[in-house]
Amino acid sequence: MAKDVIIACDMPDRESVMGFLGRFGGEQPWVKIGMELFYAEGPSIVREIKERGFHIFLDLKLCDIPNTVRGAMRSLRGLGADIINLHAFGTADMMRAAIEGLTDEHGERKTKLIAVTILTSTSEETLHREVLIERPLAEACIAYAGNAKAAGLDGVVCSPLESPVIHERCGEGFLTVTPGVRFAGGEKGDQVRVTTPAKARELGSDYIVMGRPITGAADPVEAWRRARAEFLGGNA
Repeated sequence: MAKDVIIACDMPDRESVMGFLGRFGGEQPWVKIGMELFYAEGPSIVREIKERGFHIFLDLKLCDIPNTVRGAMRSLRGLGADIINLHAFGTADMMRAAIEGLTDEHGERKTKLIAVTILTSTSEETLHREVLIERPLAEACIAYAGNAKAAGLDGVVCSPLESPVIHERCGEGFLTVTPGVRFAGGEKGDQVRVTTPAKARELGSDYIVMGRPITGAADPVEAWRRARAEFLGGNA
C-alpha cells in the first residue's frame, strides 16, 4: 500500500457522507468509516462507498472475547474494506482470532488488520491515573505493537510520535496509521499527541488520519490536497 491521507468521515448519516464525498468529483480519497456512521447506516454504507471506488479504513475498534471477535470479523470481511482495526489490549489470542475471521475458506485475507495501541486523545497522566497503566505511554504503545506483530497483524494505529520506534522494532513493512495530525496552527480538538502532516512524514507514518481539519474546512477538497502535499511531498 502506498502512503496517503485518510479522511475521517465521522458523520451522522448517509446523506451527510455522500454529499461530502460528492464534492471530490473524480478524485477518490481514502475514507475512514467509524462507529457513528456505521452504527447509523449499517454495513450497506461500506459497500456503497467501496463500490464508488474509494479505499476504506473501517474504524470499529473491536475488542471482546476471541470467539466474538472472530465472528464479527467473519461478518465484516465481505464488505470490501481495505483496512479494519481492533484494540491491541484485547490480547494476542483475540488478535489471532480476528485474523481467522478475516480469512476466507480459501485461506485468503484481502483486508489489512491493524491494532489500536493507545488512543491519541490519551495523555501520559491519564494513562497512569485512570487506565492504571504505570509504564510510560510510549513503552506501552511499543509493547502493544510488538504483540500485534507477533499475532500476525499488518500494523497499528498510533501517534506519529511512536512511528519511528515501532518501525524500528517491528519492521518498515509494519504499517503505522496515525491520527492526531493537524495543520500548523490548527485547533487540536480532543487530541493530545499531535503533529503536522509534514512532521508525520518525517517520523515515518505510513498513513495519516485527518478529520475536522478537512471535513470542517471551508473548502474540504483543497484542505485534503494541502494535507497530501504536505504529507507526501513531491509524491502527491
